[in-house]
Amino acid sequence: MELKTYFQSYENYFWEWKTDEDVPGDSGYHDYNLISVPGVGAIAYRPYIIEILKELQPQGWPPFGALLMAIYAMQDGYTDFAGPLKRTAEFYSMGNFEFNADEAIEFLEKIKSLPKAYKQGQNRVILLQTLFKDVHNRISPVNAELNLNFYYKRPQELAASAEKQHAGPSVLNRDLNAMELNEKFPEVQSIIDAMKGLIEEPELDDEAGQNGADSGKDFIRELLEEPKTFQVGSLIKRIWSGLKIPMRHLSPGEQPVGGISDITNKGDFNRMLLSEFANEDEVFMNRIANNETLYIQREIPPEENIFERVILIDTSLRNWGTPKVLAFASAIAVIKHPKAHSECKVIALGKAGIPVSLNTVENVVENLNQVSPVLEVSEALGKFFSEKQSEKDIEVFFITHQENMVDEKVQKVVHQNRDRLKFLVTTTSDGEINIYKHDKGARKHIQKIKLPLQELWANPPQRKKAGEQSNGKKTHLPQNYPVLFPTPANQIARFLYEGEFFILSSKKQLLKTYLSDNYYDRHSYDYYKTYHGCEVLFENISVKPRGQFALTKNKQQHFILCQYQPDRKLISKLNINTKEYSEQNLTGFNIPESYELIYFGKNFYLYQPEIPTHYKINVDGNISLEVVSDKDQEIEKNNVKVVAEVNKLNRSGLKIISNFNKIGINKNDKLVISGNELSGLYENSLNLYKNRFDIKIFAEQNKNKFTFPDGSEIITDARGMLTFRSSNKSIEEFFIPSTAYGFLSLATYTEFGGSEYYLPEHSLLKVKTMEEMYARFLKAFIEQILDYGA
Repeated sequence: MELKTYFQSYENYFWEWKTDEDVPGDSGYHDYNLISVPGVGAIAYRPYIIEILKELQPQGWPPFGALLMAIYAMQDGYTDFAGPLKRTAEFYSMGNFEFNADEAIEFLEKIKSLPKAYKQGQNRVILLQTLFKDVHNRISPVNAELNLNFYYKRPQELAASAEKQHAGPSVLNRDLNAMELNEKFPEVQSIIDAMKGLIEEPELDDEAGQNGADSGKDFIRELLEEPKTFQVGSLIKRIWSGLKIPMRHLSPGEQPVGGISDITNKGDFNRMLLSEFANEDEVFMNRIANNETLYIQREIPPEENIFERVILIDTSLRNWGTPKVLAFASAIAVIKHPKAHSECKVIALGKAGIPVSLNTVENVVENLNQVSPVLEVSEALGKFFSEKQSEKDIEVFFITHQENMVDEKVQKVVHQNRDRLKFLVTTTSDGEINIYKHDKGARKHIQKIKLPLQELWANPPQRKKAGEQSNGKKTHLPQNYPVLFPTPANQIARFLYEGEFFILSSKKQLLKTYLSDNYYDRHSYDYYKTYHGCEVLFENISVKPRGQFALTKNKQQHFILCQYQPDRKLISKLNINTKEYSEQNLTGFNIPESYELIYFGKNFYLYQPEIPTHYKINVDGNISLEVVSDKDQEIEKNNVKVVAEVNKLNRSGLKIISNFNKIGINKNDKLVISGNELSGLYENSLNLYKNRFDIKIFAEQNKNKFTFPDGSEIITDARGMLTFRSSNKSIEEFFIPSTAYGFLSLATYTEFGGSEYYLPEHSLLKVKTMEEMYARFLKAFIEQILDYGA
């Protein structure tokens, strides 16, 4: 392909050649020295494009239009490649040719989302080499070198390329195909991974790894590790990579304007060059009138201004949900930015302005829950500016939902205080952040950041399992064991869903249990004929033990927990699997306190059997309330049955030993657990009851692990389970529940003995007598320890 064809511009295309007369061209040719997006802005000057092509020559050149848009997507600040590409595709779609630029736009968005360090300096060239390696319709290295040599000899030939022609289908198809690299780079991280090994890793941390940024990184890591703040924490570094607001202000000083160092065309007459006086009077006066005279003026280094930032976060009803997460993430990104040294205050705007702190994970969790009942915050915003005196060293940010800027009251307050409101930040529910700057009374859009929320929020952290600590010193505990846990007596709520029983414990666990009349021995364990233990489904559920609860599953089979707090006039909904949470204030509904929260027919209801009006609450999506006037007799019938069934669980709870201190063997050769002897109180049974004898062999405690002198171990679980690991490997690992004054079980991974209260509903364990299990496992475990001591 000839150079003219490669550089050819086209009618109604997404790029064009232009001439900037103020900038001298390279190679002595000044025309057509700039490439821009029509009606949007500049892409790059010709000398820069030529240098890029020179670097790409060894692997060949990609189609010129594709290369230009990739360079354009790397730019800082506001860019618009979607609009021009779509317009071009629509213009050239005709007949059998139907162009779609969506894939190309999606790919350019990924380039835009890359951290800044990957798009700076030499990394920018490496990025382009990575993206366009082996791309379709590229110019071979040999032809690329010939074209470069031709350009250096005859740069004026570009004039012919700058004359726009009508692009045939093949031209646009060539450019779009070269930008359709989503299959090759499905995610932003895919591009980063492809560049690794080609760049120096320290360069990648240029934006976020300097100026003592470790503390900020540690804070972000803490946010990412906490499920309640994961969504906020996952956005901060991505916002950092695109944030272009100044992190410090420099006073301009008396900087030279144009010319070479120390010579300028503005200044005092006493600094005018003596050579100016050699001109004739008319020429001299004309040069003064046209600001053409030259002056000597030393450059004064800029000075850093110390200023205070105030970030105002909208907490009105319109700004809840995803926009509020984006608002707090934006605020923390500004506060914790590695290059930010100025003091920063945060104020939550609702009915009034409330100062808040975002310096700890606990602070972030607490303030994320702030929702003001007002629809818009114009009153609080106006009050802030009226009380805050005009200070030169203050810089105000206002972060709100994009829809709030349509409100006339908010618009009025913002307009009246445009000279004092430095930055306006708007958010949307789909992850878009727009930043505007007020300068000399005019608002200018300076940046748009599009965050891929689905990608960033795809892998939330798992909550720590019971007993597991971040320091790793506590012995790891599994979520469940081969046998069931004893059902705790302290419970928040009980549920019946599709014939299955669930319990929300006071330790904020979701447990599953069952009732049965099936038992192996009709003459033993009368208390346990019907009741059974439980398995743990979820732990550390973020819920307050107050009000009423209802449970169901959504279409994705996620558990949905609904909570109604009549005293606070609040209804909320939590997806236990994904941790998604939404709530609604019910003040305006005037619901009597006698209403109860129930589940029926794939919806939650606030229901009172004596009143025909009830309120339907959706299961999927954000929570909402719908008033239903017609009384449904089926709801009442179902609710009566559910209450009767759930009441059967009233006696299922047991007293669990959860505080473990002294473990050893007493002088009767019985195992002692926290002051309780483990022995057979009745025939063919195992029990824990009060120990009355001295302990002769103690186990050494390390967190939740107790180790005997021979190396045998007992691992305790505060949820009510003991794990036995003998130093004699011929004795299998076995498990005993830690329940006071009740019949226990003893089980391995394959066998079970004792009370079927602990036997799972669908178990493959072979049932043995407790006498046999005691002799083979527990007695052998104790004898191994005693033999070592002897």
